[in-house]
Amino acid sequence: MNALLYGLVVLIWGTTWIALKWQLGEVPIALSIAYRFGLAAAVLFAWLLWRRQLVLPRGRARLWVLAQGLCLFCLNFVCFLNASRHIASGLVAVVFSSAALWNALLARVVHGRVVAPQVLGGGALGLTGLLLLFWPEITAHQAGASTLAGLAWALGGTLCFSTGNLLSAALQGQGLKPVQTNAWGMAVGTVLLVGYAAVAGVPWAFDTSPRYVGALLYLAIPGSVIGFTAYLTLVGRLGPERAAYSTVLFPVVALNVSAWAEGYRWTAPALVGLVLVMAGNVLVFRRKPATPASAPAPAASPTAPSPRPPNRA
Repeated sequence: MNALLYGLVVLIWGTTWIALKWQLGEVPIALSIAYRFGLAAAVLFAWLLWRRQLVLPRGRARLWVLAQGLCLFCLNFVCFLNASRHIASGLVAVVFSSAALWNALLARVVHGRVVAPQVLGGGALGLTGLLLLFWPEITAHQAGASTLAGLAWALGGTLCFSTGNLLSAALQGQGLKPVQTNAWGMAVGTVLLVGYAAVAGVPWAFDTSPRYVGALLYLAIPGSVIGFTAYLTLVGRLGPERAAYSTVLFPVVALNVSAWAEGYRWTAPALVGLVLVMAGNVLVFRRKPATPASAPAPAASPTAPSPRPPNRA
């Protein structure tokens, strides 16, 4: 089950980039994101009602769901889209893929979880590999105030994503399923984005072209309903630090799709980077060798004669 969920996340989120590209156009970005999560929330609510599993979070869980919606389904997308205005998409991908390390650090600070050395080592290998994969795109970008602003936006989005991961883990610890918290969280994100658009005076628009509608459906159902549910289920099953390594792998899937659809050509440094990313994946999920149990001391035979006391002078 873990392998299936992990594969779904990598394949789905590795292919959503082309759908995001097709959504760029006459519809403002905030509204496109609101359409996506509004539709995804409606699908999840319908599913929960049909399964009779719709639960209203109560007490502290309600605040955590609100915070998760703000972090995962609103702020992080706003941050990454603003980052893309200043820096290359490859650099944004590298910063976002540091979520594996940020998840481990936040889990250590907030929950006191012991961070396995292979998780940190695998995350470092993966980030090094992504730097090699996107090195031409990164070096072509000149440093300056705009670059620093883009890096700040990307880091802010990554921290929002990691915070949402920890909130989901805490909610699952209270017995709430990701599909339940995602429905409410996506609804919260939609309301916040629509409210922002209204306050900022964003013109209301919708693109009825088959490309835009198809991209919206793909982002809402596979990308959000299935992708986020599978990912956050992994957060509960594997822990935030291991689940987040999928953020290192889906840029690799995106590059392979680009090689097929847009003529991307693999170079020697990119292939070395791919090897490092895969090696990091192996290291992150490597099982510790079982510690052999110490053999118990042999019991004294009940028929054995008792030792004679030493002769004393």
